[in-house]
Amino acid sequence: MIRRLAPALPFLAILALSAPAIDVKDVSTEFELPFRQVHLDFHTSEDIPDVGKDFDPDDFATTLHEAHVNSVTVFGRCHHGWIYYDTKLFPERKHPNLKRPNLLKEQIEACHKRGIRAPVYVTVQWDRFTTTAHPEWVMRNEKGEFVGDTPGPIDGGFYRRLCLNSPYVDFLKKHLAELFQLVPVDGLFLDIVDDQPCHCDFCKKGMAAEGFDVAKREDVARYARQALDRFRIELTHHIRSLDERCTIFYNAGHIGPKVRPTIDCYTHFEMESLPSGGWGYTHFPLSVRYVRTLGKDSLGMTGKFHTSWGDFHSYKNPAALQFECFQMLALGAKCSIGDQLHPSGRLDAATYKLIGSVYAEVEKKESWCRKAKGLADVAVLSPEEFVNERVPEPSAGVVRMLQEGRQQFDILDSKGDFSPYKVLILPDAIAIDEALATKITDYLEKGGSLIASYESGLDAEKVRFLLPQLGVTKMDDSPLDGSGKPARGRSYPRNNYADYIKPQGRIGRGLEPTEHVMYIRGLRIAANDGAQTLAPAIRSYFDRTPEHFSSHKQTPSSGEVEQPAIVRKGRCIYFAHPIFTQYCRNAPRWCRVLFLNALDLLLPEPLLRIDAPTTALATINVQAAENRWVLHLLHYIPERRGKDFDVIEDIIPLADIKVSVHVPSRPSKITAVPQGEDVPFTLKGDRAAFTVPKFVGHQMIAIQF
Repeated sequence: MIRRLAPALPFLAILALSAPAIDVKDVSTEFELPFRQVHLDFHTSEDIPDVGKDFDPDDFATTLHEAHVNSVTVFGRCHHGWIYYDTKLFPERKHPNLKRPNLLKEQIEACHKRGIRAPVYVTVQWDRFTTTAHPEWVMRNEKGEFVGDTPGPIDGGFYRRLCLNSPYVDFLKKHLAELFQLVPVDGLFLDIVDDQPCHCDFCKKGMAAEGFDVAKREDVARYARQALDRFRIELTHHIRSLDERCTIFYNAGHIGPKVRPTIDCYTHFEMESLPSGGWGYTHFPLSVRYVRTLGKDSLGMTGKFHTSWGDFHSYKNPAALQFECFQMLALGAKCSIGDQLHPSGRLDAATYKLIGSVYAEVEKKESWCRKAKGLADVAVLSPEEFVNERVPEPSAGVVRMLQEGRQQFDILDSKGDFSPYKVLILPDAIAIDEALATKITDYLEKGGSLIASYESGLDAEKVRFLLPQLGVTKMDDSPLDGSGKPARGRSYPRNNYADYIKPQGRIGRGLEPTEHVMYIRGLRIAANDGAQTLAPAIRSYFDRTPEHFSSHKQTPSSGEVEQPAIVRKGRCIYFAHPIFTQYCRNAPRWCRVLFLNALDLLLPEPLLRIDAPTTALATINVQAAENRWVLHLLHYIPERRGKDFDVIEDIIPLADIKVSVHVPSRPSKITAVPQGEDVPFTLKGDRAAFTVPKFVGHQMIAIQF
């Protein structure tokens, strides 16, 4: 079941009540990230001898340069807690087997000679040396146990998490001050900075002083978020007192609406998203479509590993690494590939042959990606703001549907600007307050359109709809007993129940006009006066329970219309079922078709139409200074060949792809780039139509005005 935060307000509103003011120098508008970065991990155990013995500064920088790398993140302090430069303040923390006492400084100086940028990595909340020396600084759960302990007695790890309300922060500030004194610092990558609830003595004392109730989970979570924001602001001020221009990024493995209150603490965003490392192939497009609305430069981060970080002597399939980097370009981000330096200090030749093969192509494409901004006529209000999960199921479902429909879309939080978009989507779990209802109403009154589903539009208690524009009223929601009557007092999960939807008319285009199962039963609603039922919901004979069941799964359709399933009122369409959650779980084609048909009713002239398999991805970016749009076409197919994660190995070319773009004026020319080949086109009304004869993997099409 969905877990929610404090019920009355979205968490951005909660944070706004207490977040401290931010006044830090913002250099983000003065700096552009390099396109081709390597994030070079170096978490190296004290049990490994002769660390750095084979490091050669010239060979290090030459290897990076020949692999077309123009930025590399190198290590100041790792998760083991070891320092890799000649520290004077903390000699006990210097790696005990480091053969190059100033390894970090030598790496940076060698890179600078080659024109390669070299920001510095510093761990924050994972540090085995510190958690061992100061267990009182470690976060605690409700039972008083250490947060981050590995599950079994033979599992190793440095995952105990340091509390940012403890005196550990004083050490961190001194450590950073010395770092700036001893080595050149282009930027800081501050890793493992997150807001997990903590019950340590420092947090309990802080909560009591600020009026939080340690016995209430909501208060503990709110205090953790507030404390994290305070930490980022305080540390950013400290860093700016040491250096006015270095870049600053705080990494939590994901970027979503939680960054909004302290966005000025970041100079840019780095979206860690290794598809094979637990993030999957849906995570990056979900994250970047939010990040690109925040007005700061960004890069995506994948890895060269077959699996995830620390997977030594493994190599990602070349096609997968191509797709992951080219998708970053297509979505307006720069590229970062994760690697881990061998303890010997020598870069792996095979790794940089692989990275170089991809970055050589990225370098050729950069001219059509520099300062590019995504075009979008659809906006999704992020469920992440309303549901206490990193990648809620409705988020994953809506991203997949829209991408498979080649719709151009962004993801917003409730503080975002809705006005540039023609259609706003509220997927499944957007329970709103009066302020957000007023903002959406204003958007609709100015000509916007809306698609909402399931509980979206309800108040926080899920009792009534706060958006009368949807044209629906919430009704009794009890399950059905063996006679088909409401059964009071049931507490089975809703996904035990099913009903059926019968497509008809334009909403059912492409589907047979018969019952289609909806595995999670819809919200019980009635259509209000003036609302049109686009498709009815058909009840089953009864809901499956231990007392009443038939066959192996859901009870079949009774043929009896129970209520509306899809309702339209003016420019608003409401789905009673959680279609996006359902699509995330098992991807019923009919859910996607119904949704895209609804979108077509509200958006008859989308930015892009393309005749290609749903496995093809397509995005449009604008380069304002060049007065051109750039269409990106990608065709790489992730497959679940092993049980753990998807892989990409083969590239399947596509041919004769028909494209239609809704343009603001007649293009002067359309060109396949970087090849420089002209693409013939026709203009009919506001749509430029052309055919892409063939592309393999990734193709850019420049539309010049």
